[in-house]
Amino acid sequence: MRSLRVLGVDPGLTRCGIGVVEGSVGRPLDLVDVGVVRTPADLDLAKRLLRLERALDEIVVRLRPDVVAVERVFSQHNVSTVMGTAQASAIAMLVAARHGIPVQLHTPSEVKAAVTGSGRADKAQVGAMVARLLRLDAPPKPADAADALALAICHLWRGGAQTRLAAAVAAAGTAR
Repeated sequence: MRSLRVLGVDPGLTRCGIGVVEGSVGRPLDLVDVGVVRTPADLDLAKRLLRLERALDEIVVRLRPDVVAVERVFSQHNVSTVMGTAQASAIAMLVAARHGIPVQLHTPSEVKAAVTGSGRADKAQVGAMVARLLRLDAPPKPADAADALALAICHLWRGGAQTRLAAAVAAAGTAR
């Protein structure tokens, strides 16, 4: 199985986690890049989204991922937080689509289960496992960066199977 480069995006307007991991199932994973794109909360929303888009575009051009894994936005009690997360998620998907890169969405519990073995793991457990899997001395900080790497790892381990399943379902539908 060939090595795959995955850009994981933990979407957020104030802090958008970015993590790029390369590897394949059954092989050691390699950290390519990790960080956080920040936008000031007092900046106009449209300008924040533009800054995020430009930063993500630069990352995609520089690091050339094969796929982009984005955290699936889920409903929370704080609607303004969900809106900002959804907007940042849409920017990541838009940038990937512009470059012809496939996008896969993963739920937070799916990511936690893939990385730690438990869909209920806390941020500290996720960070510790990301550090262990990538042979790092400590978990990446802030947690948004570790979460982005966890998304990339999740996709490397589970995304291929999901993609093949979706293709099989689509093929079965057209055969009828």
